[in-house]
Amino acid sequence: MSFLNITHGLNWLDAVAVVMFFAVWLWLGWRIGHPSASRPSVTVLMSDYRLQWMEVMVTRQPRIFDAQIMMSLRQSTSFFASTCLLAIGGLLALIGNVDLLGGIASRLTNIENSSAVLQTKLFLALFMLGNALLKFVWANRVFGYCSVVMGAVPNDPDSPDSRPLAMKAGKLNGRAAMNFNAGLRSMYFALCALAWLGGALMLLVGVAVTAWVVWSREFSSASREIILGRDGRTDP
Repeated sequence: MSFLNITHGLNWLDAVAVVMFFAVWLWLGWRIGHPSASRPSVTVLMSDYRLQWMEVMVTRQPRIFDAQIMMSLRQSTSFFASTCLLAIGGLLALIGNVDLLGGIASRLTNIENSSAVLQTKLFLALFMLGNALLKFVWANRVFGYCSVVMGAVPNDPDSPDSRPLAMKAGKLNGRAAMNFNAGLRSMYFALCALAWLGGALMLLVGVAVTAWVVWSREFSSASREIILGRDGRTDP
């Protein structure tokens, strides 16, 4: 793969599309983690519930239910990490033999793309999947830290160490969830990156659609309204 072959097949619109891709991805991650006080994201709302969970755990006897939840959370991160590994392996195999994509890409764009250009476009999706894998692995590790701290919470709810340790566990749980959600966003944008095979305009459209999907699920979804207690139902 030579630099001249890459630059010959890409233009300024491709550069703009890639810049927009990273700008929107980074901005969404920051905004979801730092929303306005008047419109919190689902991620932030659930972080508060995670703290409440740990407060309840202090007085729950036995704590088998809490252990089962933690096991489920760790299994979810392991599942997505394994999925990322499989996807990365598939992309690496495809990058090694991009001739299969040459005909499809040329029909979509009416432009004959060199192997170097197609490999470059696939590397964008590979980068996002790699980031997702790292986020999932770290989330799994932090969920493990949370489990250990939960195990250190004394059985006596009146112990002076009970609630401080429970709050530590809740904060660790929230940090793990933040990394898990970041991994999911990276997977969304990895799918979006594949739109670049259809050209820069297709990538820009993909960025817009992916941004809308991520934003709506965090700030205007039915799940968010239910969490806030505004699901339209009335108590009997």
